[in-house]
Amino acid sequence: MRIGEAAAEVGLDASTIRFYESAGLLPEPARTPAGYRDYGGENLDLMRFVKRARGLEIPLADIRQIVELRNRGQAPCRVVRDVIDREAVMIDARIEELKQLRAELRRLQKLAAEVADDWPSGACVCHVVESNQGRAPGDEAR
Repeated sequence: MRIGEAAAEVGLDASTIRFYESAGLLPEPARTPAGYRDYGGENLDLMRFVKRARGLEIPLADIRQIVELRNRGQAPCRVVRDVIDREAVMIDARIEELKQLRAELRRLQKLAAEVADDWPSGACVCHVVESNQGRAPGDEAR
């Protein structure tokens, strides 16, 4: 099947499939005599895997490594477990950052409800945001 049909079958855009091919996540498909990409069932299975892995926010480099292991006939399960463990730890850290951010935003909501819209004046851009004592959560990463 051609790229548009394959894209519809797996729920990806044709441009995404082309990107995944150029990034080394998907192999170059066979070509028809007219030069069109020609995808078969194995291509579709791999596209579904890549789509699911990206949906889990697994980085492209890790997906590439997993696919390369599979293509060499090696079981990638250990690598997959390591990636999942690492990503889960990163998500836990991000959740903590978001909790801190939520608390700060709620503090600013209270402040915004308590003061006039034009207080203070002068060089202040917005007193609600500028009233933040210290750094906002996540500033150290910026």
